[in-house]
Amino acid sequence: MKEWNALADARERLRHTIEEYVRLDGQLRALENTSFRVCIFGSARIRPADPIYHQVFHLAQLLSERGIDVVTGGGPGLMEAANRGVSAARRRKSTSYGLLIDLPTLSEKPNGHLDVQRAHQRFSSRLDEFIRLSHAVVVAPGGVGTLLELCYVWQLLQLDAAEPRPVLLLGRSYWQGLLHWLQQVPAAGGLIGHDDLSRLTLVNSVQETLLVLESYHGKFLLERPEPQLPEPPEVTELLLTNLEEETASLDEAIHAVRLAA
Repeated sequence: MKEWNALADARERLRHTIEEYVRLDGQLRALENTSFRVCIFGSARIRPADPIYHQVFHLAQLLSERGIDVVTGGGPGLMEAANRGVSAARRRKSTSYGLLIDLPTLSEKPNGHLDVQRAHQRFSSRLDEFIRLSHAVVVAPGGVGTLLELCYVWQLLQLDAAEPRPVLLLGRSYWQGLLHWLQQVPAAGGLIGHDDLSRLTLVNSVQETLLVLESYHGKFLLERPEPQLPEPPEVTELLLTNLEEETASLDEAIHAVRLAA
């Protein structure tokens, strides 16, 4: 009975912590929904000599010149390409975000092209911030981390747990095989709906990608609420601090459930 009570208490604490986390995340979304942002995912291993590096750099450069913010993981490779593209824009009108991961086993150094830099100690909170900040997602070639980011966004959209947004897979030769497998195996077997597959859009060039993003950017400008006086920066910082504290509490609550189970 004692163990059962401890488990019930731990689960109740976890439930309250998740509710508070979701509430704070929603408040921050409302405060930070001031400009259109594109999240660009991609490999940390790709170097500047690779053609895809130049493609991502050029895309981010053109987005910046159109007043569209760019959000990445803040590290090397294609993340650097995107943030660097914002910095190099001739008529720069946007902000370059980097959301880094800081773990005992993995600590990425930020690239040198970030206007806003934040670090996360949990992959889940980092993914949540990618979702909260962005209005569109571009997925460039990448490995396990990029696939995790793609699948996380995709499932939230499938469940209507995130606001609708385009998810663009950049690079036909890289993504075509995955899309073919999804159609021929899980979708053909009824494990994935064809409407789920329609949430992913394959693009193969900067101009093709830009055309889709400009359309959504235009809708955002037309539909966003009337501009209001911005909250003082300390309000946003306080909410971010509170969210980080709730993330730490979430870790403790999950650990408590595991110990009590």
